[in-house]
Amino acid sequence: MNPNVPRRALLKAALATAAGAAASPFVQALPTVAPTSRDDRAYWLHTLERITTPVLAAIASQQLRATMPVELAPGGNAESRRQCSHLEAFARLLCGLAPWLELEGLTGAEATLQTHYREQARAGIQHGTNPSSPDYLNFGATGQSLVDTAFLALAIVRAPTQLWKRLDPPTQRNLVAALIVTRKILPGRSNWLLFSAMIEACLCTLGEDWDRMRIDYAIQQHEQWFVGDGTYGDGPHFHWDYYNSFVIQPMLLTILDAVAKQSQTWEPLRPAILARAQRYAVIQERLISPEATFPAIGRSLAYRFGAFHHLAEVSLRRQLPEELTPEQVRSALTAVMRRMIEMPGTFDGKGWLTIGFAGHQPSIGEPYISTGSCYLCAAAWLPLGLPATDRFWSAPGQPWTAQKIWGGNDVKADHASSA
Repeated sequence: MNPNVPRRALLKAALATAAGAAASPFVQALPTVAPTSRDDRAYWLHTLERITTPVLAAIASQQLRATMPVELAPGGNAESRRQCSHLEAFARLLCGLAPWLELEGLTGAEATLQTHYREQARAGIQHGTNPSSPDYLNFGATGQSLVDTAFLALAIVRAPTQLWKRLDPPTQRNLVAALIVTRKILPGRSNWLLFSAMIEACLCTLGEDWDRMRIDYAIQQHEQWFVGDGTYGDGPHFHWDYYNSFVIQPMLLTILDAVAKQSQTWEPLRPAILARAQRYAVIQERLISPEATFPAIGRSLAYRFGAFHHLAEVSLRRQLPEELTPEQVRSALTAVMRRMIEMPGTFDGKGWLTIGFAGHQPSIGEPYISTGSCYLCAAAWLPLGLPATDRFWSAPGQPWTAQKIWGGNDVKADHASSA
């Protein structure tokens, strides 16, 4: 498919209601539960299409560097951000799209859209890993490239058929070289250890040589950094932020999926790590207020609803704890997505994401934040990798926990986990 051809009129009928939701420039009283599950999935796809199209269309035609703006947060280093922001946008977007790209059995307009993005994603990997392309993504050039090569690795592990097996051999070789070159970057003693480990887990999945020590060190350190009640410190200290969701717990689960059977010391860790993940999913769902807001605490708030990467991950795995139904999680995530994406200023005049949490708020970004950083919001889309017949999508919407409690319903008390 030619990426320069204007977009087809996709999802017209299904998205008519969803697309019309942003009728006011200010957030109004949103429906507490979407009227039907079809509307919810349509709204997610509408949001996916709106955010995805500028990035994939540009890199598929080798125009990402030429067309993507690089907005900086105050204090950001312009030269450094211009080297890494494009890899950030592409890799973070793919890590959220990957389960949906891998899903088989779609029909109709959604299948057409999926096919289009599959082709553009593979073209993006081809151009992005080719040192001769104007859109080469500067793997290994900055410390930040370790972070986003890991998100690209996460995408490949989540969609091995679409994002690896269907690549041509030269692109596969270039991709492996791009993964390996980041080994020269020394990760900090924090969640960054998981970036190195994620890349090695991907290489293991691809049948390439991989480094067990990088994985073992990351896993063992996080075992030591577990602080209780489903939560890890980010390094030796606990931080009030969303890095348990942005990075730590989803990557721990995925890394162990890829390599646990390769070591007698890793496989026995899986039950405890899953139990912690399930407890943290409960915490995440309870953080969503009746009005579909959540606390603006900690760094990297410009990732917006990417803060729910972990809740989306556990939902995709169909491993939600019994106190959370898939349909209440869907209702909560849909409401958060609506509330954030429809704030004025979220997109610039050409459809690129801007820096902000609820609209355009450059000062909410740290010096390492730029345009590309914002595309980690895509990580909340993981449940689109479940078919529309799955309970997550097919069951009628339900109030989430905070709605039940603040609505006067009798809800079981919450208790800390021993995991």
